[in-house]
Amino acid sequence: MLSISYRYLPHCRIRLTRGARVSSVRATTEREFTLEDDPHTARLKTLEDRIAAAKKANAPPERADENYSMANTAWRMVIELVAGLGIGFGIGYGLDVLFGTIPIFMLVFMGLGLAAGVKTMMRTAKELQDKAISAAGTDPDAEDKGN
Repeated sequence: MLSISYRYLPHCRIRLTRGARVSSVRATTEREFTLEDDPHTARLKTLEDRIAAAKKANAPPERADENYSMANTAWRMVIELVAGLGIGFGIGYGLDVLFGTIPIFMLVFMGLGLAAGVKTMMRTAKELQDKAISAAGTDPDAEDKGN
């Protein structure tokens, strides 16, 4: 809640909430005041416009979403492969400890984790390839349909 005293109405105390109209007026007058009655509204509006223009001029350039450099893409693919191997190792080792077996489950699940990691890497490579082709302006399926 904001309390404002006006110089031209010193006997009024106006309590404002978010909105265009005054929520309550405690004054000797019966009139309801709006924000448009304030002589400083136009000056405040121009000041807000100038501040917005200055912020826009000094704002950093917007970055494109999902715009990876080649190094970032390579690290992403390596992490996907290692994550698949790590998850497979964890599940396999846990099952071997639980059942008291030789590391057969660890080898099986590491193989499955490797396959999942490679599949994820291939999907990422296809996404990047499709994005590069669409940026060039050609249809990625047009080559397949022509043969």
